[in-house]
Amino acid sequence: MARQQFTPEQQSVRVLKVGERVRHILSELLSRQEVHDDTLTAHSVSVTEVRMSPDLRNAAVYVKPLLGEDEAVVIKALRVNTAYFQREVAKRLGLKFAPKLNFRGDESFDEAERIERLLNDPKVVRDLGADDA
Repeated sequence: MARQQFTPEQQSVRVLKVGERVRHILSELLSRQEVHDDTLTAHSVSVTEVRMSPDLRNAAVYVKPLLGEDEAVVIKALRVNTAYFQREVAKRLGLKFAPKLNFRGDESFDEAERIERLLNDPKVVRDLGADDA
């Protein structure tokens, strides 16, 4: 059975705050290049969102390398260094349990680009223009 994915509207304020703190911690670790990994040092990685489970034990971390270059390689490097990231997050958060981090590529940029292409399609532009008249 698939795990239920909670939207931000369904989460408590505490869960959202913890997710945002985890995002800031991971962003700081990556921007300061505190991870001793050649792949992560060579790429600028943005942590776009962190979705926490309601019990705060799991975190889906959505990342995007600058310009989307070598996304698969960067995500693999992040997964290899997951133990380090979990230790640092646990130390800086001070929670009873360290959240298990699951790094994923952020597909929202690709989806936004797809929607933009659809809206710029001549057929759609023509239909939208007809409504404005």
